[in-house]
Amino acid sequence: MQKVLMKDALCMEGGQGESSYIKNSQVQEILDKVQLPRRPGKHLLTAADLGCSCGHNTLIVADAIVEHMTSKLRSSSFEDQDDGDAADPEFCFYFCDLPSNDFNTFFHLLPQHATAAAGNGSGRRYFAAAVPGSSFHNRLFPRQSIDVFTSTFSLHWLSQVPEGVADNRSAAYNKDKVFVHGASQATGAAYRRQFQSDMARFLRCRAMELKPEGVMFLVCLGRPSQAGPTNQGRVQLLCGAMFEESRGDLVEEGTIGREMMDSFNVPVYDPTLEELREAVDVDGSFQINRLELVITSSLAVDDPKDRRAVGRTVANYVRSLLGPLVDAHVGRAVADEIFVRMRRRAEALAEELVDEMRFPHIVCSLSLDRVMKIRAYRLCYMRTTGCILRGSTFSALGGNVLFHYERAKMFGPTMQ
Repeated sequence: MQKVLMKDALCMEGGQGESSYIKNSQVQEILDKVQLPRRPGKHLLTAADLGCSCGHNTLIVADAIVEHMTSKLRSSSFEDQDDGDAADPEFCFYFCDLPSNDFNTFFHLLPQHATAAAGNGSGRRYFAAAVPGSSFHNRLFPRQSIDVFTSTFSLHWLSQVPEGVADNRSAAYNKDKVFVHGASQATGAAYRRQFQSDMARFLRCRAMELKPEGVMFLVCLGRPSQAGPTNQGRVQLLCGAMFEESRGDLVEEGTIGREMMDSFNVPVYDPTLEELREAVDVDGSFQINRLELVITSSLAVDDPKDRRAVGRTVANYVRSLLGPLVDAHVGRAVADEIFVRMRRRAEALAEELVDEMRFPHIVCSLSLDRVMKIRAYRLCYMRTTGCILRGSTFSALGGNVLFHYERAKMFGPTMQ
């Protein structure tokens, strides 16, 4: 069975795929907010993809970021116009995911570095490194080391199945279901709490790791504002129902036990714009530059009237999303049978799936709040005049305000 990554299954309006969306969306506008210090010499800019997976689309995003930042540097005016290195930046791009990610496959996709390629201007224009971490909900980098963070179609993954969801003694027990869609209000509340907790950790870590003028570009699955936590949209409804029915067949046949069936839950939560905004506001470290909900086009298949092709695409999409979880829970052989039956159900519903499998997702850009940075400069001034820094403000800045002050003295005003 051909493996289809979730990112590859998502198609933007016009059928041009994620690369076209990146090229024509707000990414360039977002990257313009990265401030470049006015200093002579070679620039080193750092970027990180959080949840890179192992597909081509990650490289498309990396190329877009590097291309735009290079163009910005070359068009900027520097203090020393005769310094040839000033307009020749170097990039280090970190690709981050869980240790189980197939980094070997991913790095085989990397083109040759430009310095080693034939002298035709081709090749990769950044140095690449893998960062296998426990989770992007934890610290991954040193303080103030990253200029640009990007994360596409990863933040809707929770760090764990919410507490109580798999416990039959809990009010949040998600009996007979895989997703939060259609679950009880208690289950929905548990998923929402887990999302809030995870986002708080994510934002806190990124605030420490970003440079003072850094930005984040985030894309995750989302849902309309009027939808409650247990209404996660038609995709979860259709895919969840087909998966649950296929799994239920094997329970009825005695292949797997009901207890094993009920103990499996998918830790995915599609937030609303308001829920994401609330998480940013509670954290207090970032300002929102852009936040919007975008709806993709219908399911991307070569021939929408080919029921077998539709069934295969949908089953592969769900397997790319759930495969490792299902394999670990019931074993590969049983998982294979579940997805075979799901494919047959998808074939029977092909017309409906083509029309209704649209993927709402949230596009968000954030930068460190200027108020926080101004406060840092003021606190540094107080420190240099003999005042003692105390209280929660200094703690919130990570005890790192002297760095801001020394950087301001060394490099002067930043470029707009």
